[in-house]
Amino acid sequence: MVEIDQATITSVATAGAPSANRLMTYAVRGRSSAILAPSIYRGDPDKPEIALTFDDGPSMSTPALLEVLAEHDVKATFFMCGRNVRRFPAITREVLAQGHDLGNHTESHNYLHFHSPEHVYREIAMAQQSIRTVTGVRPRFFRPPYGVRWFGLRGAQEKLGLTGVMWTVIGRDWKWSGPRVARLMLSRVQNGSILCLHDGRGTIPSPDIRPTIEAVEMLVPRLIDRGYKFVTLTEMLCRNQSRSWR
Repeated sequence: MVEIDQATITSVATAGAPSANRLMTYAVRGRSSAILAPSIYRGDPDKPEIALTFDDGPSMSTPALLEVLAEHDVKATFFMCGRNVRRFPAITREVLAQGHDLGNHTESHNYLHFHSPEHVYREIAMAQQSIRTVTGVRPRFFRPPYGVRWFGLRGAQEKLGLTGVMWTVIGRDWKWSGPRVARLMLSRVQNGSILCLHDGRGTIPSPDIRPTIEAVEMLVPRLIDRGYKFVTLTEMLCRNQSRSWR
């Protein structure tokens, strides 16, 4: 991958050409873009595996979701905000105790764009420290809030030993009904899919995640019937390594 520095992208983006705007949009939001930072959005297309991931937690609503996952013996990956981890340390530890992966979703869940590289690094490093302090685990995966990347993210990921992860399919569970979310995901899932849902809503302490839970209750048994196996991101992407660094 050829590196494109900030000055190059900025000069192109300010030129006013439609192609420049498309380039900048892809760099910032494109799930497969590696311009601002590398990321993974799908596992092995030859294996009938699915990684179920949840963003924005933990929250007071997370335990209800954990019950549903436990009923189906499904392990997932939870991308957590540092502020929420410190607010709900017991729930954070319970997620880990039930065999799920923990990922980094920044400290405050604010957009990273239009901030300095120092700010981007600080947001990620603070969350990394919060998760490690509460659980003893240092996450290896990072997902930017809203899927938005910015300058400085590549360096932050490298310095903190994080692999960026986007998604294959995202369910709009923050605004759609559970059945609608499930139908969308069922229509688009494929081998190696990384599915993105939410067990929180930013840093709201007690969000209504009933659509998320309803979607999971519909999705999981149907996908199992199709022959898919649910795995954590570590199982999907790092088979020969331990689940988390300590």
